[in-house]
Amino acid sequence: MSQMIDQAYIDGRVSMTERAARRIHQVLKAEPVGSALRISVNGGGCSGFQYAFDIAHGREADDLVIERDGVEVLVDPTSLEFMQGSVIDFVDDLIGQSFKIENPNATASCGCGTSFSV
Repeated sequence: MSQMIDQAYIDGRVSMTERAARRIHQVLKAEPVGSALRISVNGGGCSGFQYAFDIAHGREADDLVIERDGVEVLVDPTSLEFMQGSVIDFVDDLIGQSFKIENPNATASCGCGTSFSV
């Protein structure tokens, strides 16, 4: 685990890596000004919970706003309960490109990394 990830776990907040911020910036270039990436946790998937990634064109009053390098990620309060201390990353490996969430609360996850249990 990198020092940045360790620090995010200690602080108990959600953060994102520089790689994730760069990729989100690329995705949002095609969207209206003020758009953000929304990450939420929903029931489902092979491990009980799964992450959903959507483009949001506005904020809710109670959203947590995670900002890095001019891009914003929004997390609703219910999802935040499952994501405390998580780090949002972007990986590019042999099996493809994807956002990956390093979640210290997950007790198990599936092979694809989008489903987890607590």
